[in-house]
Amino acid sequence: MIQPPTDVKLIRCCSIWRALEDVGDVPTMLILEAFWLGERRFDGFQKRTGLLKALLSQRLKQMVASGLFEKRKYSDRPPRYEYVMTEKGRDLYWVALAMLRWEQRWGSASAKFRVRLTHTACGTKDIEPTPYSLSSDMAFTARDVAWQHGPGMGWVTPRHSRRRKQRGETAPGSDNNLLDVILQVLGDRWASLILRSIFTGFRRYDEIQKDAAIATNILADRLQWLIDMGLIHKRLYSQNPPRYEYRLTELGIDYYPVLVMLMAWGDRWYLTPEGPPLLLLNRHTGKPLEPAMVCSACEKPLMPTDVQYSIVPARKMAADAASA
Repeated sequence: MIQPPTDVKLIRCCSIWRALEDVGDVPTMLILEAFWLGERRFDGFQKRTGLLKALLSQRLKQMVASGLFEKRKYSDRPPRYEYVMTEKGRDLYWVALAMLRWEQRWGSASAKFRVRLTHTACGTKDIEPTPYSLSSDMAFTARDVAWQHGPGMGWVTPRHSRRRKQRGETAPGSDNNLLDVILQVLGDRWASLILRSIFTGFRRYDEIQKDAAIATNILADRLQWLIDMGLIHKRLYSQNPPRYEYRLTELGIDYYPVLVMLMAWGDRWYLTPEGPPLLLLNRHTGKPLEPAMVCSACEKPLMPTDVQYSIVPARKMAADAASA
């Protein structure tokens, strides 16, 4: 295991960390969700997300600066603008599908709406996006993937928001979001980095703290929060003194494709000349993972132009599934 220098506080660099710098907070993800649901203008974003106007304006400026959106004028008098997604922003599509898959499997039981997807390329309705290894031609879970340091492995100075309850930044009554629990998890950069550490084999408190360069009080808070959310659990490994390691639950294991798709996106858009910091391999074939989100029926990669969605009441979708 490559160790960081001991004289400075550094974090293990990976494309997940790089990607979280651009999209790793709840307001940004709410704006992206609103865009995918058809909003393009400030008032539309504000109405759907419930974000306060000052916060929404700030995040939109950041998203333009980071290359996710372009700002285009649609009215001269008065001057008004709408937002167009760039290629970099559109490339988040598989991340969004992985998030939607997790939310519909594990999200709040009180959710009012669900998303029904149709893959027009094969004509199948009610598909579930499926994490898939293109190189090995098979679906994958966290248990199917091994990792090793890549040529771009290194250590960088961490820059993170230390806030968790960013949901408090949304306006009261904004309950029309389709992604809820997953936004709270992925929208907390510290929680995402802790999960990254656990997925890559760091399970004990000191190991996680060193790997992610998290202050001990923040780490303790986030670990307990992830336990309360049901993504991890504690396991006693020493009785005298009592010490614990942190293991993923089934809910946490199923979160893995979200991080993999985010890492793949980061590899494409933040690649250094040295190469990717982390390499993922299929345990069964030894081949590079080449992750994609595919149709659960035909196993072909899902593209935005080939997928239609409809928003239906959760009760109706449950009733349809029960009668199928």
